[in-house]
Amino acid sequence: MNKISMTRRAFVTSASAVGLVGASGLALPYYSRANQRPAFTHGVQSGDVDATSGMVWTRTDRPSRVMFEVSSTENFANAVRLAPLDTSPASDYTVKRLLTDLASDQDIFYRMTAADLADINAVSEPIVGRFRTAPASKRDIRFAWSGDTAGQGWGIDDTGMKTYATIGKHTPDFFLHSGDTIYADGAMKDEVDTPGGGKWKNTVLIDEKRKVAETLDEYRGQWKYNLMDGHVLGLNAICPTFYQWDDHEVVNNWSDSKDLSADNRYSEKNIHVLAARAARAFHEMTTIRYEPSEPGRVYRKIAYGPLLDVFFLDMRSYRGANGLGMQDTMTPQSRILGEQQTKWLKRELANSNATWKIIAADMPLGLVVWNDATKKAGAEAVSNGDNGPAKGRELEIADLLRYIKNAGISNTVWLTADVHYTAAHYYNPDKAQFQDFNPFWEFVSGPLHAGTYGPNDFDMTFGPELKFIKAPTAEQGQNLPPSAGLQFFGLVDIDGATEQMTVRLMDRDDNELYKVALDPVRSA
Repeated sequence: MNKISMTRRAFVTSASAVGLVGASGLALPYYSRANQRPAFTHGVQSGDVDATSGMVWTRTDRPSRVMFEVSSTENFANAVRLAPLDTSPASDYTVKRLLTDLASDQDIFYRMTAADLADINAVSEPIVGRFRTAPASKRDIRFAWSGDTAGQGWGIDDTGMKTYATIGKHTPDFFLHSGDTIYADGAMKDEVDTPGGGKWKNTVLIDEKRKVAETLDEYRGQWKYNLMDGHVLGLNAICPTFYQWDDHEVVNNWSDSKDLSADNRYSEKNIHVLAARAARAFHEMTTIRYEPSEPGRVYRKIAYGPLLDVFFLDMRSYRGANGLGMQDTMTPQSRILGEQQTKWLKRELANSNATWKIIAADMPLGLVVWNDATKKAGAEAVSNGDNGPAKGRELEIADLLRYIKNAGISNTVWLTADVHYTAAHYYNPDKAQFQDFNPFWEFVSGPLHAGTYGPNDFDMTFGPELKFIKAPTAEQGQNLPPSAGLQFFGLVDIDGATEQMTVRLMDRDDNELYKVALDPVRSA
């Protein structure tokens, strides 16, 4: 394959010519003017890209046969045509596939065309996207991360989900979505009052967002809504997204102990039924890879060249029920990762030869997140709020941190979201109640497009030190709209020559709020 010099920003322009990205920042999904022809309804996505492969996704408006072409050039002069795949109502007309046998460190262009299964001669306009494969040798790497999309009633207004556009300006190699990718439990209204007497107008709204999600179609609708935003579509066209999930993909503070019996919004009260439907929609509507050994698994590793491995955690599916979090011994009920995921993480960390090891967690380690925020009771995240020796879910994290130290695993950095503000934490064993670990950094970002909250209290079990924070003031209050400007993302740059990692915390207006450079620990 031949290298190309086309920039990602230039590709956005070419993509808009075929209807992928609207001329303005906000666009409804593209539909063919000739309604007798099939159309792609929600753009394209790519994700889980490594040195030789990557996932791609799209959705049609009817049962269709989707033809795939893959090329290393924008004009598809050397395109490889793949076997077509059919869409059907069973998967809500979505289709995704793994592109394999790709060259490393290569810009990859993919093009899809749909033929109506009822009239195979009726063919759609093509839709295109691009991504870059991971390098096989050392080069500069840039990626972004954040979480929390379309929450607390703040939907698509005239400005749209601006943070996505700001991220795109930095042309990251990939975007890591840390969870709360949708708010299935967050119904929206046409208008919402804002502080100071203003009005927020959700100028784009669909029926599935006017109530909480209960049916499979309603869960799917949460994803379709986010994919009606032009900024989201634009970033998806040029940048792979690596997804993980948290609670709002199902319902707030989801665990086995979630009791919906008194929640009149829900006619389906069974949390297991809701979680199963949510999981199916999550895997249908994203580019997460399929794991044959455990279909539906979220935790995984993406190897992104010799400088970077990313380990995605699932802190929802295997946790014990939310409770006080005060157990003295590690049991299935006191775990948050679960025994098998913890064994997997230890093994993969130990086997990693990458300079940097990013642990992508959907919840922070040392912040207190209450299961019942009103009563300030119960552990929803890791910390139990007692500032003492490790108990409850802290036992599993303590065991992991001890293992990382004893195994000589260096250069681990934790990235997370969930709490709806941005911060930099340094975990210092000298300040901790549990001290058998090496110090490490944790960076918090988000929301992407949701209410801004915080700050949360520290739990000192693992000795977190606050290096930076940007959250609402007491005067500003809580649940600030995106228009208040406190929407955040993070940028990570790894220098291909020095291997130094630089982390920046950013806001949606592209202001740099905090910056720190981390030098790797060199192996003896």
